[in-house]
Amino acid sequence: MTSRRLRSLFLAAAVGALAAATGGCATNPATGRDDFTLVSPAQERRIGAEAHPRVLDEFGVYEEFPGLNAYVATVASRLHGVSEMATEPFTFTLLDSDMVNAFAIPGGYVYVTRGLMALANNEAELAGVIGHEIGHVTARHGAQRMTRQVLAGLGVAAIGAALRDRAVSDLANTGAGAWIAGYSRGQELQSDELGVRYLTRAGYDPLAMASFLRQLGRHSELARRIAFREGEPDPAGSWFATHPRTEDRVVAAARLARAGLADPYLGRDEYLRRIDGMIWGDSPAQGFVRGRDFSHPELRLTFRVPDGFRMVNAPRRVTAFDRDGAAILFDGAADPGGPMTGYARAWADEQVGRGTRLADLERIDVNGMDAATGRLRLPLRQGDADVRFLAIRHGAGAIYRFVFIAPVARASALAEPFRRAAHSFRGLSPEEAAALKPLRVRAVEVRSGDTIDSLARLMQFDDLRRERFTVLNGLASEADLKPGMLVKIVRE
Repeated sequence: MTSRRLRSLFLAAAVGALAAATGGCATNPATGRDDFTLVSPAQERRIGAEAHPRVLDEFGVYEEFPGLNAYVATVASRLHGVSEMATEPFTFTLLDSDMVNAFAIPGGYVYVTRGLMALANNEAELAGVIGHEIGHVTARHGAQRMTRQVLAGLGVAAIGAALRDRAVSDLANTGAGAWIAGYSRGQELQSDELGVRYLTRAGYDPLAMASFLRQLGRHSELARRIAFREGEPDPAGSWFATHPRTEDRVVAAARLARAGLADPYLGRDEYLRRIDGMIWGDSPAQGFVRGRDFSHPELRLTFRVPDGFRMVNAPRRVTAFDRDGAAILFDGAADPGGPMTGYARAWADEQVGRGTRLADLERIDVNGMDAATGRLRLPLRQGDADVRFLAIRHGAGAIYRFVFIAPVARASALAEPFRRAAHSFRGLSPEEAAALKPLRVRAVEVRSGDTIDSLARLMQFDDLRRERFTVLNGLASEADLKPGMLVKIVRE
């Protein structure tokens, strides 16, 4: 008998022992399949309960309109009530994130972002997303995923630890980002099938799941265009990217299910009235991007990037970039004290490599604030780039940092625009900070004579207004506009 064959038999025996000690194999009432897992339903509930606070800490709960949270819970409860786990406790949460996404973790914890709610155009589309996520829970995809992770690292020395449940319980520490992107294509399709089932049972139009998939596809294309990345893969964080599936299969299943419904419910007007006033994009705690300006009312600061640059505001960093490979990174850190030139040297040691020297390192003044700057050349994936670092001491105990990145061939041309951007950084007065308001979703009624262009002009954006308006509302042409219907715009 070969050593490989012996090892296979040993692992088979080990897996059998693990199955006996933990979750084992049972027929899933949602899928009708025999599922082998090392994780019991009780363990799933414990893991979910331990991971839930971490998800809330990472994203936050959208609490501005409690009625909106209650609305999401009501829609979700209708779907949960017709699922195979209707008697099991579930928790539904609206997250304070502009990311267009939704996800589920073991134990019945389902999350929807306000960014996804802003993109949906009726209650049935929201229900389709929630039904899909409930499907992940009822199909026990989390337990299957955890089982794969345990078995992937299973060796002779790990058998005892796995049997003691240590490897499984440690998965409760998984970050929310991993749960978002944690399911296979087959599991996504299975969740679609279950989502269609729950939509139909609850009386919603199951075709809404297919219409929202198309909406997500158009949104992803627009997001890539805004980021000067046409033709590239979907950005991480997109529900369209992290939930891969085939739309044709969803449409076929939805049409078959719809045939048995007398009056399937969409709920467009009610839904748009519900989300009227909801924050769109950045919240005050994240700061606001307005064209070329970034302003943070709570940190009391603002700056402007050069012409041709677009900004993306993420929780830990603002990134600006142009079409030709230049970029600006902005973030903040605690102030350790001491000379600013010393801070710049420490940054280069930590971020680039010990002993890295910043050329032309000097202390400077930026609008009355103590600062230091220096430069270096780095080999990046796109080629060599000139990098200028700038650190500015502003506010109580804080340092704000810019990293200006220019391809070598464009470094001279960008030197002055980057200098102007650096010296545009300044503090905000209390009055200026108080005047900054978030953008919001506004539901407006289409009047006779309104066109896509006339409504798009109401959108508070500097570019791509028509494209943003049509994608936000799922419109294809003027024929889709009807007097009296509600549409969404974005403005303060």
